[in-house]
Amino acid sequence: MSKFAMDINPFTAMSLNTSKTTTFVPVRIAIFTFLSLCLGRFASAQQTTVKIVPAAVSETSGLFIATDNLFFVHNDSGDTSRFFAIDAKGNLLSTLYFKGDPSVKHSGVTDCEDMAGGPGPLKDKSYIYLGDIGDNGANRPYVKVYRFLEPDKLSGNMHIKTETVNLKYPNGAQDAETLMIDPVLKELIIITKRQDTVGIYSASLFFKNGDTVTMKKQGGLFLPGKGLFKYVVSGDISRDGRQIIIKTYTNVYYWLRNGKEPIAQTLKRMPAKLPYTMEPQGEAVGFTPDGKAYYCISEGKNAVIYRYAIPKR
Repeated sequence: MSKFAMDINPFTAMSLNTSKTTTFVPVRIAIFTFLSLCLGRFASAQQTTVKIVPAAVSETSGLFIATDNLFFVHNDSGDTSRFFAIDAKGNLLSTLYFKGDPSVKHSGVTDCEDMAGGPGPLKDKSYIYLGDIGDNGANRPYVKVYRFLEPDKLSGNMHIKTETVNLKYPNGAQDAETLMIDPVLKELIIITKRQDTVGIYSASLFFKNGDTVTMKKQGGLFLPGKGLFKYVVSGDISRDGRQIIIKTYTNVYYWLRNGKEPIAQTLKRMPAKLPYTMEPQGEAVGFTPDGKAYYCISEGKNAVIYRYAIPKR
């Protein structure tokens, strides 16, 4: 047993250079190819389903699994104010456009990094939350989260109504890539990316369109590793609020929640490490609706969707 975590995965993988500049791309590909050859036997034991993401989704950065055959995904920075619906085989079902920030010319969004699903203002309705929360330079006065009522029907190209909340950090601008929805305490959770101990911030889901809200800092999360190898790049909370997964470039960590405790309280405990196949730049993770499995997707064209069953406890 690891001093830090119960290691369900028989191998703790190394990571790659995940810089978004293109300078080190050949090195990153070479390292990944080498690791893929070395780790293939472990990956084949962990991986239960593999499909291909459509070409339009070239830099997957966020994932929400609405049903077993309906996934919502979005691209990283550089795309416009849109996201995508795909099925479990990777087929594109719909491209959903929304009204973004008019001050961001041409695209309407700055740096969308994660998405999640959960409750909202209408009871018995499911909502999609998209986090425009990336801030590499830590200089944005506030970040944005967009909320959409999950559509009942999908068509090729859709324009979808949105609500927006502007979120400020109580201690200055932060870079983040993790947005989660807590269905128990009705909060949105943002976890920062780069610090040795990252910050856990929250805000109520009961915001009004256009509100500017200062988030509350719930606490911190320390994970092992150094530098970019421990960057927190995605996370999710199960539909019943009992399970939490946090993804770095190298691992997927897992916690069980006790009752209605704050998320930060849960994350103080020792996590388990779940199975994870190395990806070139994996920045998206999400639970299945029943909470019995999770999916991971990497950035890059023709990215692979990996499905993992959560080991029985």
